[in-house]
Amino acid sequence: MNKQVDRGHYHFKKYCFFDRWASYWHQLDEIISLQPKSVLEIGVGDKVIKNYLQSNTDVEYKSLDIAEDLRPDFLADITSMPLADNSFDIVCAFEVLEHLPFEIFRKSLDEMKRVAKNYLIISLPHWGRHFSIAIRVPGFGKFTWQLKLNLLPILHKFNGQHYWEIGKKGYEIKKIKQEIRTSGLRIVRDYIIFESPYHHFFVLEK
Repeated sequence: MNKQVDRGHYHFKKYCFFDRWASYWHQLDEIISLQPKSVLEIGVGDKVIKNYLQSNTDVEYKSLDIAEDLRPDFLADITSMPLADNSFDIVCAFEVLEHLPFEIFRKSLDEMKRVAKNYLIISLPHWGRHFSIAIRVPGFGKFTWQLKLNLLPILHKFNGQHYWEIGKKGYEIKKIKQEIRTSGLRIVRDYIIFESPYHHFFVLEK
């Protein structure tokens, strides 16, 4: 696989929108909640996860990417990682797997599963109409409701980065979950972020 963007793609004004920060919170929350000793992140991005974990926790963090200019700890392809079995407690890939042809989605999961000791955490783009309501009641907290609809799914057109997205024709959520289970992974939980409904999270156990 070849890299799709250069380092400038991750410039603050072009990349770090509010909804992406919400996604970062959930990424960190899922990682920290599982209390790992070590984490491998596939796809370096703008290093928010790396910087937080290394500055605020005792988690051993390593990264893997095909982009040399992002200076990952391991310069390699996700489908063939130069790492031993069970190398890291958690292997995660946030908004990464859609950048690969869907035909190698399961192969990527299999390789992540091999390197992970306990869990995989992934997030994927989920296309569709999103309806949400948030109500804050003094003394009772915040109540939220959301609904994602894909009544008229469209064909996905490769835009130079995403080969596919959940919710588009041929990539229904049922199919994605079946691919995950076929890889022998148990879906501990999956959800769409209220503040960032384009991002669908999956916590997977070996």
